[in-house]
Amino acid sequence: MTLRALSIRLASMIVTLFGVAVVVFVVIRVAPGDPIAMMLPPGATDADIERLRALYGLDKSVVEQFLIWLAGVVQGDFGTSISLRQDVMGIVLSRLPATLELAFAALVIATVMGMALAIIGTRRRATRTEAAVDLWNGMTLSIPDFLWGLIFILVLGVAIPLFPVSGRIAPALNPDYLTNFLLFESILRLDFAVFGNLVTHMTLPALALALPLSAVIAQVLKQSLKEVMGLDYVMLSRAKGFSEFAVIWREALRNAMLPTLTLVGVQFTFLIGGTVIVEKLFSYEGLGNLAIDAVINRDLPLIQGIVLIFSVLFIVINLAVDLAYAALNPRLRHG
Repeated sequence: MTLRALSIRLASMIVTLFGVAVVVFVVIRVAPGDPIAMMLPPGATDADIERLRALYGLDKSVVEQFLIWLAGVVQGDFGTSISLRQDVMGIVLSRLPATLELAFAALVIATVMGMALAIIGTRRRATRTEAAVDLWNGMTLSIPDFLWGLIFILVLGVAIPLFPVSGRIAPALNPDYLTNFLLFESILRLDFAVFGNLVTHMTLPALALALPLSAVIAQVLKQSLKEVMGLDYVMLSRAKGFSEFAVIWREALRNAMLPTLTLVGVQFTFLIGGTVIVEKLFSYEGLGNLAIDAVINRDLPLIQGIVLIFSVLFIVINLAVDLAYAALNPRLRHG
C-alpha cells in the first residue's frame, strides 16, 4: 500500500468515525426513555430533574450537546457516565482488555479448528470424511454463538460441571496487575494459578464464539485448497513423491491462506461485536456486558463512548488486515 493510498485510507477513517459519532449521538437521543428520570427516586421534584439535566448538559439543544461532546472526544474526554458516575474513558479502557482477550482466544480456537477441518476435508476429499466435515461445518454455522453458549452452560456447566459459567476470574484471586490484560500479564509473570483460572472461565464463552467462525474459516480455506491443489507446482510436488499431507501443508497451504487471512481479519471485528450477548450470558466482565447495561440504563455518554471505541477497533483492525494482505501478496507488494 503506497503512502498516498494510506493517507486516503486514514482520511476516510476520520470521516467514517465522524459519521458514526453523528448517527449514534442522534439515534440514542430520539429513543424513548429519560436517563435522568431513571436516576432519581419517585419523589424527585422538577427542580431536581432540571438540576441533573444541566449537570450532564442535557438542557441544551442536540446540536450544542453534540458539539460539546465532540470537542471533549477530540481531547480524550468522553464525558461522565450517568449510571456509574465515573469517567467514560476510564470505564471503557478498564473493560476493553477483557473483551479483546476473549475475542483473541476465540479467534485462535476458530483458526486452529477451521484449518484442521479444511486440511482434513481436502486430504480426504470425495470421501465420507469430507462429507462429515461439511456436515459439521453446516451444523456449527447454523447455530448462533449465544445458543452455543446456552448449550455449553447446560452441558459443561450444569450437567457436567467442568467449567465455571460466570465471571472472568475467581473473586478470591483478584490479581494486582499493572494492566487489565490479565491473561497476557499472567503469562509474562508466569503466574500459572491466575492463568489457569482465567482460562477455565474463558473456555466456554470463547468456544461459543469460536465454533460458528471455525466453520466459516474451514469452508473458505477448503475451497481455496481445492483450487490450489490443481495448480502446476502442486502437481510437481506430487510427482516428486511427497505425501498428500506434505503437499497440502508445505505447498498448497501458503497460497490458499491469503483469502483466509482477509476473512479472519474481517471476522475478528465481528467477533469483538459478537461478544456483547455472550459476555452477558456468562456474566463476563468485558465491554460487551457493559454495553448492554449502558443500554438498559440509557446511559447516553457511556453508550456513545462504547460505540465509538468499537468503531475505532473495527477500522484499525480492517486497516491492519489490508496492510498485512498487501505485504503478503506479491502482486500487490510489487504493483
